Amino acid sequence: MGVLGVSAVILDAHGRVLLALRDRPPIWNLPGGSVEARETPWAAAVREVREEVGIDVAVERLTGVYDRSPDGDPVLVFSCRVLGGEPATTAEAVQVGWFDPADLPSPINPYQPQRIADAVGAGPAAVLRHQPGPSVRALYPDP
Repeated sequence: MGVLGVSAVILDAHGRVLLALRDRPPIWNLPGGSVEARETPWAAAVREVREEVGIDVAVERLTGVYDRSPDGDPVLVFSCRVLGGEPATTAEAVQVGWFDPADLPSPINPYQPQRIADAVGAGPAAVLRHQPGPSVRALYPDP
């Protein structure tokens, strides 16, 4: 197993999902990143959201576990609610926005629409899904 990744699905009162546009590669993504040593995955999700979009969240539940082996690392996706702050651009996100899950922006990380759909339509149990394919960096190499 490589690096464990985490992502946060954050919905507003209108059911729109918060996405961040990264500049390298220049694609829309759920806020998220890698779990650091001696950090729980849910603490990593909270930290990554704060770092990327400047808001404080609470993890409500695990919505999915995604395996992209052999070419990608596993990712845990959590549903989160906003505790405070307003989404803002940061060093990690050149743009942030709320989007209807049925009308996501482009270009978007190709693995995110399924993860968003799973979180929005999720029942009480998390989904386990294999998402084979190349890494995002391989799809969108740095110029």
